[in-house]
Amino acid sequence: MIDKLYKTFVDATQNVFSLMLNLSEISDHPLESFECEDVLEVAIGFVGDLDGEVIYRFPISTSLNMVEIMSGMQFEQVDAFVTSAISEISNIISGNVLNALSSSDLQCNILTPVLLKPYENSEDKEYDLKTHTCINTSIGELCIEIRLNRIG
Repeated sequence: MIDKLYKTFVDATQNVFSLMLNLSEISDHPLESFECEDVLEVAIGFVGDLDGEVIYRFPISTSLNMVEIMSGMQFEQVDAFVTSAISEISNIISGNVLNALSSSDLQCNILTPVLLKPYENSEDKEYDLKTHTCINTSIGELCIEIRLNRIG
């Protein structure tokens, strides 16, 4: 199940980046953990057959590059517009994941994106399905931490 979930997140991210950012050369690799000093973190809660959260970690440079492509405007620093756009991309990726999982008879909903302070989300809770992946693109990387339990 963890391999399928990992692949579903990678595929959804590749699809969203291709459609929204016109990025076609995207690769991934599993991680044990991700550390970056300047990072924008967005948590998306999952409820239903899968329960937990997914943390999207965007280095600031990647975030600014993404929003520049989406808006056509250049940003020097993270502001409310940038955080809103990055939160929405995280939300869209998660929605694509839910759509793909529904074909496997997994029914879930996602919660509103929550902007986190870097690494404030560390908790000792155990998860049945836990993995990290790093997505590499020509404009920077994105790391995703999947922390879910299967319910039922």
